[in-house]
Amino acid sequence: MTDELRDRYDVVVIGGGAAGLNGALVLARARRTVAVIDAGEPRNAPADGVHGLLGREGTPPRELLAKGREEVRGYGGHVIDGRVAKAHKHDDGFTVALDDGREVAARRLLVATGLTDTLPDIPGLAERWGENVMHCPYCHGWEHRDQAIGVIGTGPNAVHQATLFRQWTGDLVFFTHTAPELTADERERFAARGVRVVEGEIAAIEPDGARMKDGRLVERDAYAIATRMEARAGFLAGLGLEPAEHPSGAGQHIPADPMGRTSIDGVWAAGNVTDLMAQVGPAAVAGAQAGALINYDLIEEETAEAVALHRLGA
Repeated sequence: MTDELRDRYDVVVIGGGAAGLNGALVLARARRTVAVIDAGEPRNAPADGVHGLLGREGTPPRELLAKGREEVRGYGGHVIDGRVAKAHKHDDGFTVALDDGREVAARRLLVATGLTDTLPDIPGLAERWGENVMHCPYCHGWEHRDQAIGVIGTGPNAVHQATLFRQWTGDLVFFTHTAPELTADERERFAARGVRVVEGEIAAIEPDGARMKDGRLVERDAYAIATRMEARAGFLAGLGLEPAEHPSGAGQHIPADPMGRTSIDGVWAAGNVTDLMAQVGPAAVAGAQAGALINYDLIEEETAEAVALHRLGA
């Protein structure tokens, strides 16, 4: 089901994942006119289920989002299938343009478009993403517990990732691949925890394991890798809101304060577009928080206008 897009809303939410839908739900319950514009490409679509979310453990990602859409509509919110191409700010709010030519005006924007995971160019890796190639132990570690897991080193966060995954298996290999040279302390920590270090670059991921460039085959059941994460935010350039490098070095995000407020007045961000590490639960919470603050911001504006009219005797 797709709703008809009106000309104007109090709030347009760009992105219909957990953050965007939860923000829209709070706004709709606050009696705001709200539209969610969603391209239908959730980051976690390849996963078999959402994990670590109380009451919804193991729910398939698209099933969770379908339920969220239904709840938003139940309070009068609209959910629009479409892709935002650009956005512009003007005196009384914003204009959001979709790539099919449709336009909509909004008093406030909530950006919740999530991010894109960029995998290294290792043959056989991308095909297994979301199955036996993963990035987060809290999301997928239980499903691969006690398996032979290989952590593929591609950057400075790889050692931290390997240290975490050791909690879920005693058979862990750290592939140095293109990661920075391990320090003596890191090697000692790995040795103490029984983590085997395999030097050299991986040529391909094969059905039975990782094929090294020197021809060795290192048998593994599953792999963990720290992807480069980049905010889906190109459409914000017209607002002067550009992605910036995340402090963790893990990728690019849209900077926002702890409440979700960005550097552009009237624009909030929630979920992975600003917090690269957020799982579904924290992303949903951030969306709800941003929704409440946007509603309060509108109330303050409306109150100021009412006071001005009151003083004029209107």
